[in-house]
Amino acid sequence: MYNSGCVLHVDLTCLFNPTALPLGVPILQVWISPKDVPSASLGIWTVNSIGRLGNQMGEYATLYALAKMNGHQAYIYPAMHQYLSPIFRITLPVLHAEVAKKIHWKDFGLHDWMSEDYKHIKGKYVRLTGYPCSYTFYHHIRQEILQQFSFHDHIKEEANQYLQKLRGQRQEVTYVGVHVRRGDYVHVMPKIWKGVVADRGYLEKAMNYFREKYPNPIFVVTSNGMEWCKENISASRGDVYFSGDGRESSPGSDFALLAHCNHTIMTIGTFGFWAGYLAGGETVYLANYTLPDSPFLKVFKPSAAFLPEWIGIPADLSPLLPKNSSQVQKPEA
Repeated sequence: MYNSGCVLHVDLTCLFNPTALPLGVPILQVWISPKDVPSASLGIWTVNSIGRLGNQMGEYATLYALAKMNGHQAYIYPAMHQYLSPIFRITLPVLHAEVAKKIHWKDFGLHDWMSEDYKHIKGKYVRLTGYPCSYTFYHHIRQEILQQFSFHDHIKEEANQYLQKLRGQRQEVTYVGVHVRRGDYVHVMPKIWKGVVADRGYLEKAMNYFREKYPNPIFVVTSNGMEWCKENISASRGDVYFSGDGRESSPGSDFALLAHCNHTIMTIGTFGFWAGYLAGGETVYLANYTLPDSPFLKVFKPSAAFLPEWIGIPADLSPLLPKNSSQVQKPEA
């Protein structure tokens, strides 16, 4: 048993910082004493921990930025820590679940783009809610966010070793990470959001962009629908490698491969966004992938989703149109 050295209060005395946990110690049994905790005057700000890896990263980055902007101390739930800490060197302290239950939270819902009023959020005990991911929340402190999402050494080494094997004897290669979102969104996009996912034509255009610009590209394809990728992405040129395992329950290795490439081709979703954001370089994305009257555009603002310098290739919306219709008006940003 570990001596907690504190009483369960809301005044920050039972928070712990797990950035350097002893091996083998369950996360919820590690405590720190009151003298190790930041001043209670900073309050406690946190964010809901929902969704998979890309969502968790967006929530973490948004909390980090908004808490700092508003002068409060950010803490994350154990669930978020357990999702992100095996992959990244995150540093935000963790809020014990029992403490969180005793706090009278002010829930503050976010839409997925930065607003002026988010710079002046009132309250010491604020829980941000929603699925925030937009770069507009945190791009002004990009280097800090990249530092938070720096990989553990063993993950970096594994990714770099794999990429070196793909290179072989070739010189001056350019690695292009390709993330193809399939899974649930193949049905969700057309049925609920009046949209499409990336098709063969989009991926061919995106890959040809890099083939024309760089002499020796190597395309590192990851997906949660690898069989579809193998049927629809030609590997006949010898520059395409179907990589990763596509396991949504443990996406760290696939994500690390993408993030260690020079450039990125994404389709839709936050997983691909974060791969491009961490990799740097050029990012090509699927643009205008919903009809103009899609309800998706009420919760998603394209201009806040993709960095201005990223390159958009319009989606083919013809599968959504009546057979006698040939043109679609572009949705507003």
